[in-house]
Amino acid sequence: MFRKLAAEFFGTFWLVFGGCGAALYAAGFPTVGIGFIGVAFAFGLTVLTMAYAVGPISGGHFNPAVSLGLAVAGRFQWAHLIGYWIAQIVGGLVAAVLLYLIASGKTGFAIGAGPGAFATNGYDALSPGGYSLVAAFVAEVVLTAAFLMVILGSTSKAAAAGFAPLAIGLCLTLIHLISIPIDNTSVNPARSLAMAVFAGAGPLSQLWLFIVAPLIGGALGAVLWRYLLAPGEADENIGQVP
Repeated sequence: MFRKLAAEFFGTFWLVFGGCGAALYAAGFPTVGIGFIGVAFAFGLTVLTMAYAVGPISGGHFNPAVSLGLAVAGRFQWAHLIGYWIAQIVGGLVAAVLLYLIASGKTGFAIGAGPGAFATNGYDALSPGGYSLVAAFVAEVVLTAAFLMVILGSTSKAAAAGFAPLAIGLCLTLIHLISIPIDNTSVNPARSLAMAVFAGAGPLSQLWLFIVAPLIGGALGAVLWRYLLAPGEADENIGQVP
């Protein structure tokens, strides 16, 4: 179990450090900024690389909503859920601390208070595109549900072996391409919490949505997969490492 928790810690650390780091340092660089398309691929690549590197150890969740969804789908033991959540949250927070230390080394550094400040998520005035609370909530639920369905489908026994990390990484890239303008993309409570801690009262006051909506979406995607798309599969896959 220690190795599994360590893998979840490192995988979530890399997701936050790589994805949010790209958003902080490279997205708007004055000469050749990568933009939100580059940030979307950065998040996808973090999951893809860690799924291959440490996925065989822990299952490669790196996301509390994914862990919940896999438990609902019968692919993960409920008894391990809290331990995974703690490892994921701590991994994200450590990444955010290092991102802050690096960012604060730039002359004139300031987090600011606008949309996407310190790669945080937000709605209404804190939405990059001015989207409402309802829009952000719906987007997070739907996209997290779709993410779980891709994870469960690509790791099922019927799927081609060895390609799951690629499908999952590309799915996360697509999710970011859709939702960065809406709320700066969460689908991961650990990622949202880690960055909001450093961004002040505004993002912290809206953090609840980026915890609740992805968890609902993760559970919903798992239910749709287990009882609609692959009825009966969950029982034979109990204990399988996705």
